[in-house]
Order: sequence, then structure tokens, then C-alpha cells
Amino acid sequence: MRGIVRSRPSASGGPARRGSTKQLSRLSVIVIAATGLLASAMAAAATPPTVADAVATFEYTQNMHPLGFSAREVPLSGPTSGSFNSDLAFWGDMAVQGSYAGFRLIDISSPANPVEIINWEECTSATSSAGNQGDIIIYGDLIVRSWNSPTGFSGSSCGDFPMAQGEEGVHMIDISDPTNPVVVGFVDLPCGSHTETGVPDLVNNRLIVYSNPSGGACPQIDIVEVPLDDPGSATYLGPLTSGRPCHDTGVILGDVNKMACAGGNGVTVWSLDAADGGSLTAPAFQFSQSLGVGIGHSAAWTWDGEVLVFGHEPGGGGQAQCQATSSVLNRTLFFLDGDTGETLGTFLHPRPQTNTENCTWHNYTVVPTDKAYVLVSGNYQSGISVLDFTDPSNVREIAYADPAPLSDAGLVIGGDWSTYWYNGFIYESDIRRGLIVWKLSDPAVAGAKKFPYSNPQTQETSFGTSPAFGEGLRG
Repeated sequence: MRGIVRSRPSASGGPARRGSTKQLSRLSVIVIAATGLLASAMAAAATPPTVADAVATFEYTQNMHPLGFSAREVPLSGPTSGSFNSDLAFWGDMAVQGSYAGFRLIDISSPANPVEIINWEECTSATSSAGNQGDIIIYGDLIVRSWNSPTGFSGSSCGDFPMAQGEEGVHMIDISDPTNPVVVGFVDLPCGSHTETGVPDLVNNRLIVYSNPSGGACPQIDIVEVPLDDPGSATYLGPLTSGRPCHDTGVILGDVNKMACAGGNGVTVWSLDAADGGSLTAPAFQFSQSLGVGIGHSAAWTWDGEVLVFGHEPGGGGQAQCQATSSVLNRTLFFLDGDTGETLGTFLHPRPQTNTENCTWHNYTVVPTDKAYVLVSGNYQSGISVLDFTDPSNVREIAYADPAPLSDAGLVIGGDWSTYWYNGFIYESDIRRGLIVWKLSDPAVAGAKKFPYSNPQTQETSFGTSPAFGEGLRG
């Protein structure tokens, strides 16, 4: 740096450089102002997005109130753009949000301020973003996580658990220290695990897992036994032939004791009741019903077992199937008699979406109330829909929250993977944004029951028919 002389203070300590004190003061002001602007910009960049930011583009009904937000933002492009957020489960004051890379644990003790405990992203392979959607079950300190697609190369792993090339199935993960999940076991399954449903069998100190391959070449449900005192010794008990590729399995226990597989062109229902010759590991077939669809997806029961809600996923969730020009069938949700599969009513998606929004009915729960039949559903880029189907022949939407398209230029995948009711609040797993918490103010959900935990595909109890529905469908 020749030609530049750096001044030093004089012996007296006074300024030795040229220029007036006034000039120095102006320079100081400029430097201080610039430093202040930089600090403000850094502070703004460090400020996490709020729930107001998360729902800024949403249109929602007056009875829907956005409360809280925990971000796991997935970019629209780039190498991590496919590491989406997926399904939800709940244990006490903790939510588990699956992802294509692992899962998140989120403290929801204050629904208005959900706090991430850990974003665990240690399930990786060449196919992670191509189908390893990471469906999750929680039971106490145990998480069972689905691995959907065969590993693409030797050296893939989930946590410290290595996976050989071509393996796919379910991992058992210990979260007794929620800040340090540990994979303790893995069961390799014939067709992988697209989704899973967990049923506790405490008499035998085990968790039964119904794993759904989803693929058309596998018309079965794979049954896995997980000992609760030694999850690492989980074993494959064998397949339950379903006659259709099961995408989701909805189970209701209590006095109903049934399970329903949604997949292919419709639904298959079994009894888990010994009186019908069924059990958790050997369900007794009851009926199979074709509904003329292509990709059956979801099945959920009313809490009295009278009605089965069936949804399907035309286009596999990656297409704009809620446009006004989309076929009526592709926009239809079905309400079936839980004993026979007879269609009691249907409901057409009520708010047409654009051609850049992937949309179908997707993952939902029935609110645990004996006053009405109420469904809370997440439907990709059409967001949340809350339906009163107390009369299945006259279903009506009573609330919604619908985001603007992620793009006007072309279709990018996003929106709700799942939206579930849990202990007085609606929890929305947004594929790209994270977890959004809502409060619904509506008489239809007043007095809804609360439970110590929830794996939404499993209803561990049953209770009486809605008074508004008279004596029920069985007369």
C-alpha cells in the first residue's frame, strides 16, 4: 500500500491527521449511521418469520384464527427444494413433523408459540427427495419412521444406522433424549413403507404397525411387531392381503374395532374384533368397495364407527386437480356407511384453484365430539377445509384457510400435506413453510374431547352417535 501514510496520535494524544474536527464529526455520523443500518439489517435477517408472515397470502374465514408458527422453510428450487415437510403426530405437548430428511420435534405447550426442539435431518440417500417422505408414528419415547423408496446406493443411512443398497421399510428411533434421537432398529419390508399406522397392544407390550406400500405391485398391508421394551428387536409378521394397494389405513378401536384401507379404486374394511374372528395381527375381512377412482388415499372414521370418510388423490398430489375444469370425480370426497361401504353422500371441493396449484383432498381427521360430525382436512395448495357432515347427504364447509398460489408462472409443489385437529387446535403441516397453528371458533367443535396423544390415523377409542344424527344409520 505504497503512497499511503497512516497517521498516528501525537505525543500529546491530540489528532495528528489533517482535516477539521467538523469534518471528523460528519465522518463519525456517517460511520455510526451505516453501522446502525447494518445492525438493523442483520437483526431483521435474524428475526424468525411470524405467523402473520406465514399466512400473509392466505384468505380465511372469520372463525379461523392463525395463532402460531414454527418454520422449516423449504426453497422452491435448488438441491434442498425436495426435502419437504410431511405428516404429523402428537405426544402430550409435543408435535412430530415428518420430513423427507428426518423429522422435527416441536414444543406446542403454547400453541401460540410453538418452539422447535430439534430438526433432525439424518435419513439420507440418493432417493430421499424422490419418495422418502418420512411418515411418522410416535408412542412414548419411540418414533417409527417410514422409508419409502429403495436406497439408491450403498452407504445410505438413517442416523448412525447404515442401510444396504435397495433396502426400504421402517426405522425405530429412540427420542428419550429429544435433542439426540438414536436409531435403534430397522425392518426391511418387501415394498417399502409409504405410510404407516400404529396400534398399541399393551396387553402384549407391543406396538403393531400397519405399513402401507402404496405401489400397485403390492396389494397388501405389511404387519410389523415392535416390542415396547426393546424396539430394536422389531420383526416383520407378514402381509395382510388387501386386494388393492393400500395408501393409508384408518383404524378405530373401542367398541367398533375396524380398520379401513384406502387405495386403488376404493376401500377395503376388516374387523379387529374377536367376535368377528379378527385380531390385530389377523384382521377379518368384511367388505371391499370400488368407488371408480384411480388412487385411493385416505380413510377416517366417525367416532361411533357409523361413517367412513374416503378420499382419493388423482395425479398423486402433484397436479392441479381442483380447477373448475377438473373432473367432478377428481374433486369429490366420499362419505360411506361404515358397515357396508354404501355411499351416503359426497362433497365437491368448494373453492376452485388455479392451474399452478397442486390440489386434491389429502390428509384429515374427524374432530372427537359427540355433538356433530366434523372433518378437518389439508388439501395441498387449497389449504384447510373444515366440513360439517352430520348429515352426510348434505355436507357443508364451515371454515377454510386458503393460501395464494406459490407461483403464477408454473406449478410448484406445496401447500398442506396434513391438517389435523388435536386438543382444541388445528395443526397444519405446510410442505414448504413448516407448522402453522390455528384456532377455530365454531359451535360445531365446542366441547371436543382431548387426548394425551394422537397418531391421527389411529382412533384408540369410540363413543356415541351424534345426537343431531338421530338414532344413527343403523336405526
